[in-house]
Amino acid sequence: MTDIINILLVLLSIGFGAIGWLAPRYTMEVLDTKDLGSTMGISEVRAASGALFVGLGVGAFLLGTPAAYAMIAFAWGGGAVGRATSLVLDGVTRSKVIFFAVEAVVCVVGLWVNLA
Repeated sequence: MTDIINILLVLLSIGFGAIGWLAPRYTMEVLDTKDLGSTMGISEVRAASGALFVGLGVGAFLLGTPAAYAMIAFAWGGGAVGRATSLVLDGVTRSKVIFFAVEAVVCVVGLWVNLA
């Protein structure tokens, strides 16, 4: 079961990362961010919301160790912490709650199967 969950973690990270990397305008629309005329915003989405997660998933798959798969979980956990901070400091929206829940579940499941 651990192998299946780890493959799902990899596919989830690579899949969402590929969307951010290769479809940054779509990602910006989903995340309710704005393009203010500079290419820096698109570049940031391609990098931080995209290729970073592709690299994370590919790296974990190639290494194939519990620690490598746990790093995927830690990264998603970092996202959950940032999202929780936004919920507290910036206000609650349905989208933020859903994103937080997904990030938190990926983190907890990934850490549970790889560090337990």
